[in-house]
Amino acid sequence: MCDEGGRIEMSFWKKNGKVESLLYSADRAKILSMVREMGSMASDAFSKAVRSLEERNDELADSVITADDEIDDLEAAIDQECLSSIAMRQPVREDLRFVFAVLKIITDLERIGDQGVNIAKKAKVLNRYPLLKPLVDIPKMKIIAAEMVSDSLKSFEENDPVLAEKICLRDDELDILYENIFDELLDIIGNKPEGDQATAQCAAGLLWIARHLARIGDHATNVAERVYFMVKGERLKPLLEEKRKVLSEKKEAERKN
Repeated sequence: MCDEGGRIEMSFWKKNGKVESLLYSADRAKILSMVREMGSMASDAFSKAVRSLEERNDELADSVITADDEIDDLEAAIDQECLSSIAMRQPVREDLRFVFAVLKIITDLERIGDQGVNIAKKAKVLNRYPLLKPLVDIPKMKIIAAEMVSDSLKSFEENDPVLAEKICLRDDELDILYENIFDELLDIIGNKPEGDQATAQCAAGLLWIARHLARIGDHATNVAERVYFMVKGERLKPLLEEKRKVLSEKKEAERKN
């Protein structure tokens, strides 16, 4: 039988445990809000960077480069918030998965911001020359990449592994567009007049921008994979590889028929 002291201790433990849970819930909400803000800033960075090329706007490109420090500062603040949350609370396994997922996700978001800066720097160089060709596939890549980043953060907030899986499959769309741009620019370089260095430089710049956008898709995929693991405790990549294999075999069978 429990004595009076034991009952008091158990009552305190239950009450304190409830308070601890409520406090950690508040921590979680604050961290989610900060991650959402960082994701929005990172997405805004590369979207503006591409727009600076479309509009031939160096000031817009400069604003992206300058704002990168704000993304870095927010990453450090989220990192500190996560570590403080672990130190001050007694998080259970689910909470630890959340915190460790956040620490990895903000690394991808910071790198997305860096890709935005890279695009902005390339845009400033390209803005000195006439466009080699109308921008068609690069704006498409920007839209897909922005949707992937937004959806990856949505899957994180809503603990949605199904959405996370769909995001990873969308990465193939970016890869196809990148390959189209690569082939087109290679053809332009191959047909340029001898000694035309400007054409080669511009083609290389556009190709790098397409590559940066493809990398942004890779980072969004990383976020989605981390969400899937956080929710399911399983790696998503092997499942996707199996699905892609089945889809490829199906297409091959249809082609033969």
